[in-house]
Amino acid sequence: MKISVLTPVYNGEQFIAECIENVIAQNCPNVEHIIADGGSKDHTVAIIRQYAERYPHIRWFSEPDRGQSDAMNKALKIAEGEIIGVLNIDDLYEPNALNTVLEQFTTLPVPSLLVGNCWVWDEQSDRTFLNRPNALSLTNLLIGRTHLANPAAYFYHASLHQQIGDYKVEEHYAMDVDFVLKASMIAHLKYIDVNLGRYRIYANTKTAIDAQVGLSKQRYQTYLQTYTDKLPLTQRWIVQGLRSLRNLRVTLQTSI
Repeated sequence: MKISVLTPVYNGEQFIAECIENVIAQNCPNVEHIIADGGSKDHTVAIIRQYAERYPHIRWFSEPDRGQSDAMNKALKIAEGEIIGVLNIDDLYEPNALNTVLEQFTTLPVPSLLVGNCWVWDEQSDRTFLNRPNALSLTNLLIGRTHLANPAAYFYHASLHQQIGDYKVEEHYAMDVDFVLKASMIAHLKYIDVNLGRYRIYANTKTAIDAQVGLSKQRYQTYLQTYTDKLPLTQRWIVQGLRSLRNLRVTLQTSI
């Protein structure tokens, strides 16, 4: 069994070496690292090429794309692993994460989505917290009780894409939210209380800019409703009722 780690990048010379070295440091013999460069204008390609010449598990290409989702879809088409992970250039895996993931997948049904914990570091406030989605279920995802902080802390069977399609090319910000909800509709969900990834929020990232203008929550809520509407009627009523109760509880707590 092999893991294909997908890394989309454009003008990422600041982080790409650390990202590549992080995967190398996993010491995982059954991994391929596919780097999808969108035609970078800085030194990103030169850095990738230097590493690829030394490490055969690194596969890469550089060509114009229509954004991050398009880059990941291109990488998916050449991926050889049964398991997929997505590592953005400014995120990291915890030590031994990939070997832990491979061991877990030997006992999981197909298709599965495996989720671990993710450290989140906000550079601006210098705060760190642990995202621990231990109440993982489709219902809890749809009512907003549980959320997955970053793709660095989840992995899934590549065959999922045969059933749910590729990443949504027109979505440049919340493609991971869309994917997780869509995958959770059909996949076996498995949570492990293991720290798998590290996610950095810093000035000028898409996530930080999005949050500042208030769009992140709006997109999130839109996707929650979109996938709630796809449920059978009875289950949809249950989810909508639980979400209303949760929102009411949050409102009361903030007003006290």
